Amino acid sequence: MLCAPILTTRSETGWDIPLLVWRSEAPLLAVGSAPLGGGIGVRRWVVNATVPMSYDRDDPATHLAEMARDLGLDGPGVGLLTGVDVTEVVHRADSGVRVWATVGLGTPVWAAAPAPAPAAQRVGTVNIVVHVPARLGEAALVNAVATATEAKAQAIWELGLPATGTPTDAVTVLCPADGDPAPYGGPRSTWGAPLARAVHAAVRAGGAGTVVPWSDRRGL
Repeated sequence: MLCAPILTTRSETGWDIPLLVWRSEAPLLAVGSAPLGGGIGVRRWVVNATVPMSYDRDDPATHLAEMARDLGLDGPGVGLLTGVDVTEVVHRADSGVRVWATVGLGTPVWAAAPAPAPAAQRVGTVNIVVHVPARLGEAALVNAVATATEAKAQAIWELGLPATGTPTDAVTVLCPADGDPAPYGGPRSTWGAPLARAVHAAVRAGGAGTVVPWSDRRGL
């Protein structure tokens, strides 16, 4: 089971920068698009770390691995980055599915926009972490990522933004590594339906107000 996240900080360039850490009591099967630990595999922890809007490292996976090491996290895990202050994480649950989202919508884009998006000027990353309490088959895990993305896009549209997401969004879905695998993860499936509702609720709540980048609050 994935434990609720712990809020902590790391020291970088003279600042204490917030990050969220989820630990699991047992290995979990995960799928996702995170820079560290993306793809499909067994994972033991998740980190969602705030970075300044000036962040320009070209090795985010290495950076996240360094954070994990400093936190004493063992084994394979998932690492996410965002300009959002992760203290503003939104949690929603539905029928046993739990979702945590950090929502920055400052650079909304249509996924199939005819021209490249302009350079980001405001915080614009939606990171979504999902825990499903039942084993999902690999195809169902992939389907669950699509369901989470569709629910996010629905929430963004309902917030009045002409967009499906931002250029840097990431999602991770985790479930038990053992058990009889559920075959489906779509929005009308046993686990996909509550997943969609929880993601939708979290993104709507997180995007309802003005999100100020963590670094802007500190004049960085």
